[in-house]
Amino acid sequence: MPGRIEDYALIGDCETAALVSKDGSIDWLCFPRFDSPACFAALLGNEGHGHWSIRPASENHAVKRHYREDTLVLETEFKTETGTAVVCDFMPLRDSTSDLMRLVEGKSGTVTFDLEFVLRFDYGRTVPWVTSSEDGTITAIAGPDRLTLTSSVPLHGDEMRTVGTFSVSAGQQQSFTLTWNPSHLARPAAKSIDTALQDTESYWRSFAKNCPQVGGWTAQVKRSLITLKALTYMPTGGIVAAATTSLPEQLGGPRNWDYRYCWLRDATLTLLALMKLGYYEEAGAWRDWLLRAVAGAPAQMQIMYGVAGERNLLEWEVPWLPGYEGSRPVRIGNAASEQVQLDVYGEVADAMLQARKGGLPPHRRGRELAAAILPFLEKIWTEPDEGIWEVRGQRQHFTYSKVMAWVAFDRAATTAREEANPEATLHWQAVADQIHEEVCRKAFDAELGCFVQAYGSKALDASLLHIGMVGFLPPEDPRYIATVEAIQHKLLRDGLVLRYETREVDDGLPPGEGAFLACSFWLADALVLIGRRDDAQRLFERLLSLCNDVGLLAEEYDPHAERMVGNFPQAFSHVGLINSALNLSRAEGPAEQRAE
Repeated sequence: MPGRIEDYALIGDCETAALVSKDGSIDWLCFPRFDSPACFAALLGNEGHGHWSIRPASENHAVKRHYREDTLVLETEFKTETGTAVVCDFMPLRDSTSDLMRLVEGKSGTVTFDLEFVLRFDYGRTVPWVTSSEDGTITAIAGPDRLTLTSSVPLHGDEMRTVGTFSVSAGQQQSFTLTWNPSHLARPAAKSIDTALQDTESYWRSFAKNCPQVGGWTAQVKRSLITLKALTYMPTGGIVAAATTSLPEQLGGPRNWDYRYCWLRDATLTLLALMKLGYYEEAGAWRDWLLRAVAGAPAQMQIMYGVAGERNLLEWEVPWLPGYEGSRPVRIGNAASEQVQLDVYGEVADAMLQARKGGLPPHRRGRELAAAILPFLEKIWTEPDEGIWEVRGQRQHFTYSKVMAWVAFDRAATTAREEANPEATLHWQAVADQIHEEVCRKAFDAELGCFVQAYGSKALDASLLHIGMVGFLPPEDPRYIATVEAIQHKLLRDGLVLRYETREVDDGLPPGEGAFLACSFWLADALVLIGRRDDAQRLFERLLSLCNDVGLLAEEYDPHAERMVGNFPQAFSHVGLINSALNLSRAEGPAEQRAE
């Protein structure tokens, strides 16, 4: 059985990632990309669907773990009755091959470990052809994929598994390297694990050292920053929403989605967080990815793409996987890629403006993109859409979508003004003013005294917190303050924020999910904006307490079960952590996004 979601840690090479459980089992790994078919899929089924465990033979042992300081190198310490040993897991950045390395080192006494290695390609379905060389190397091939396991201890086959038992005493080491390469190419040469470890540590520490001090939360911000970098597909600059698919929003339920793709919204908010911390190289890479991904007719712009900009993300269900704790179906691909979500235009426009303000050199195609998209958005902003929460039901006039359409034209007017283009300034400002007037008229419910989720609705939605954050209304506006307080009153459950009033939304699926962690961070940001800093800090500290032992957050948290739910680790959640820490520690807040 897979572990609790919060019992996993992430390792990765900025092209794919693996999840390692507290008991030393790698239960999720896709090679060679985040969105490739998994070769270890026990996370969504059982050990027979692929895993790689290195754990003490003694069941009576204590575990503690941490990342080496400012790195993505994981150390898990096992303390048994006979001694203590550490398993070090990491993935070096790629050169010619893709590797996952495990180093077991004795610290005191002697510890005996059992190793079990079960490879199943194609999300746990395909049994590979496994051969063992004279030097002990294990090779597994199925179709286009080859995985090669080199081991410093003898391993052998046992009922479709590769197993072994070994011991380490104080000062002794045993090492293991799993390497992916295309099956039609020659088997790659073995690498020095010590050199790879040193290089991997150096890379991550070099990346993290540029993170500024963020009040008393620098360590948590750095861990979130490293996590966001790990979710970046380095060859293209694309940023995935999470490393997993189909971890449920409700245990045992059907709300299970594939998040191993690049949402324009999530990636844009990630980009803004990175820029606030001074990471403009990542911003430039993402902008270039964006310009390539959305190239073409504006009407064909999608809300998400593959890591290299692929458009076809056909959604299908995996019948042979039972799902995480029975949460079915397991989905690959994401049909939401075909939805219309007007807010992404505003988020992209805001990110482009902030990048330019931050000193990122302008890109010719960026200007061309704006020239193509803005007239298209001008034609469609009056139409309903599926909204930020990707409701799989009837389209509505969602307030957040309209507000972010306003952002697109507001930022366009700002850019035109700075470029001394009065005609464009007047035109885009007029469109922004038109949207602003309509939203204030149709989305504000006088009876409730606050803004609502959609025109004609009585439901509240946490995305309304952005009304003040993006500058649509000043934070001191009574309508915004009332909206923040209404959300706090109606959407707060056990101190955490739900996305919306679920009884009001019909998306064709049974209701029920955890509290969406990003929304809770948004509330903290909004409380800072309206002058309730102490309340904001209390909420923020509560959210920090939900991080697992290595500082990671999933998409949601179930306060009743006291468990993380949803895909893991979730970029959106870590972006929220960074922004809230910055807003609490700096004089300026999220309103700095507003174009002056």
